[in-house]
Amino acid sequence: MATPAPVRVVFLGGLGEIGRNCACVEVDGRIIVLDCGVMFPEPDMPGVDLVLPDFTYLREQRDRVDAVVLTHGHEDHTGGLAYLLRELEVPIYGSELALGLARNRIDEAGLGDRARYVTVGDGERRAVGPCEIEFIPVTHSVPCGFALAFHTPQGVVLHSGDFKLDLQPVDGRRTDLARIGAIASNEGIALLLSDSTNAEEPGFTDSESTVGATMARVFAASHGRRVVVACFASHIHRVQQVVDAAVASGRRVATLGRSMAKNVDLASRLGLLSVPEGALVAIEDVPELPDGDVCVISTGSQGEPMSALSLMATGENKWLRIEDGDVVVISAHPIPGNEWSVGRVIDELHRRGAQVVHSGTEAVHVSGHARQGELQTLLSVARPRAFVPVHGEYRHLVHHCALARATGVPDDQVLLCEDGDVIRLDAAGLRRDGTVPAGYLYVDGTVGDVGHGVLRDRRLLAEEGVVMVVATVDLQRQVLTGTPQIETKGWVYAPEAESLLEDASAAVAEALIDAMADGAHDVEVLTRQARRALGRLVNERTRRRPMVIPVVLTV
Repeated sequence: MATPAPVRVVFLGGLGEIGRNCACVEVDGRIIVLDCGVMFPEPDMPGVDLVLPDFTYLREQRDRVDAVVLTHGHEDHTGGLAYLLRELEVPIYGSELALGLARNRIDEAGLGDRARYVTVGDGERRAVGPCEIEFIPVTHSVPCGFALAFHTPQGVVLHSGDFKLDLQPVDGRRTDLARIGAIASNEGIALLLSDSTNAEEPGFTDSESTVGATMARVFAASHGRRVVVACFASHIHRVQQVVDAAVASGRRVATLGRSMAKNVDLASRLGLLSVPEGALVAIEDVPELPDGDVCVISTGSQGEPMSALSLMATGENKWLRIEDGDVVVISAHPIPGNEWSVGRVIDELHRRGAQVVHSGTEAVHVSGHARQGELQTLLSVARPRAFVPVHGEYRHLVHHCALARATGVPDDQVLLCEDGDVIRLDAAGLRRDGTVPAGYLYVDGTVGDVGHGVLRDRRLLAEEGVVMVVATVDLQRQVLTGTPQIETKGWVYAPEAESLLEDASAAVAEALIDAMADGAHDVEVLTRQARRALGRLVNERTRRRPMVIPVVLTV
């Protein structure tokens, strides 16, 4: 009898950071891509819009890739598809909602003709590439999330997707622990890959339905005042509860923000969002309605600079101006790194006279991710022979490994992996199997070619400024034809540092004259001398290290 083929899992993102989730499952030389998400930039990434997984491995193996499968529709799991489709053309499997959300971004990128969508439903089992994949319902903060059970020659590899164990979900669709338990009792689960986002948090995550009660209370207390609620546009369950609270209090609802309008329309068409007839109005009609009859559901809960809520906070939103007495509910918790931006927006809203309700003052948000109690429950039900934590920062992965060991997974079959790691599952169990490129790919605008050097220059410009000198020389006569001109931004304030700038000009002039006297005829040599002289003076006189840009012109 032939030995069953091994299974390899290649981690391209999401292990060590929040976002950029992407992995590959390989069987018999064929590859299935599991999610393809983005990460939002950190404070030390100036000018960067998005961070993608490194597609080098997939680009080199494009002939072996059979499909992309999606766990759910969040950007950190689907937002990179528009960039991956530039590299390869394969079918994309997912729920109707996940594909609809992904399609919006793909169409915006002009790549709709390269995408082939395959819709799957709860409990379906599909032959995809080299194995069969079972799409198991899980509850998350976006509807129609899946855990994925890969039926492979080595047994079942179960990926939890992002999940929680919500016993009272808004739509009644619970995580199907019964099916996971049935697989564990029959075929057995050879490897579990599980969401680690809340692995540091003890206990159980509150039900999403608890937010509805808080919303009802906030609306009841806001009689006669406008209410603006900001949340993630993909959080359809949250939008549903806001709509329910608004309608119950006699209000009509308007959406603000392009993604909110698109997602509300998509979810309504799919039957995932129920808005009573006549309750939805256009945002341009809001000024004509009495304040107490208005609820606006907006984007911008993370304080993004050009989002609808941020523009309201600064008085620049063309559709809605925050006025004294308005109630603004920020129904989300800041993603790590966004705390300052959200705080700034809250301050500006208060300055405009708004009452601001957020997760620090009222229970207007609950997480969509499982805490320790739920993670241990899944481990106990699945009883995996091997375990790798996924989707989280390094400390989250460490804590999740400890939970797995505590529930009985053997120490040597619990692997703590990071981006770029490759693991192999075969008859001998789970072990490491090398690494692949998995660095960050930075996107600025519509291109993904902002490298580490560009980011280093941007940080230098932001922290130290720039000094530029322009000098003109006559190489035939070996003389300067004028005084070198110094321009600076972010180094010193020119009107208050005239003597310093004059000394800098004189230092560059002296260096160029000496170089030409020594026989230098090459512009590159003169440029290096100008940079060295200016940099030395800048450092000695100010103890700063701005970017120095010399320009030597010839006549």
